[in-house]
Amino acid sequence: MRKLIVAAFISLDGVIQAPGGPDEDTSGGFRFGGWIVPYTDATFGQAIEELFAKPFELLLGRRTYDIFAGYWPHRQDDSNSRSIPSLFNSVPKHVATHRRDNLAWHNSHALEGNLADAIHALKQQDGAPLLTQGSGDLVRQLFEAGLVDELRLLIHPIVLGRGKRLFDDNALASAFTLAHSTVTPGGVLITHYVRSGEVRTGSFR
Repeated sequence: MRKLIVAAFISLDGVIQAPGGPDEDTSGGFRFGGWIVPYTDATFGQAIEELFAKPFELLLGRRTYDIFAGYWPHRQDDSNSRSIPSLFNSVPKHVATHRRDNLAWHNSHALEGNLADAIHALKQQDGAPLLTQGSGDLVRQLFEAGLVDELRLLIHPIVLGRGKRLFDDNALASAFTLAHSTVTPGGVLITHYVRSGEVRTGSFR
């Protein structure tokens, strides 16, 4: 059984919308697109490289898939098979979509039937861990179904106040253990959480 890893750029108030650029996702009148850009530095870049250093397969929602498919195929780096463009263009890409047409990006596959059942079946197969990027609607369904094994969160020291968030009220209550963390010079907290079971409660009385 392989793991499902959710990776996300996230603000202090849980927003994950349009981290990479002003035009990435302006829905809902969101005006802070590109909010991670001022925080990128060598430590930040190293964390991204380490995230993709081990084998993985991408698990994407349709909106994120379309954004990636319009960008990464034009950034192919034939000189380095381990560069992010080369990896993204070559690895299997599993797509949650009702539109099975136009999955032209190399090695793309539509998930069939009920989404939670399809991803559960995918996890039972042999292969590399499944890694999400963006795909907020998909990720919230993964949390609701209890399918997330690990979190790789890059927590930025900003409050955005509005925008699409990583978690909603439907997430299955779960406990996670902090496996590793570091801080960039710009104050980004780079974290690795591993699911550790059910939520425990107690009393100080």
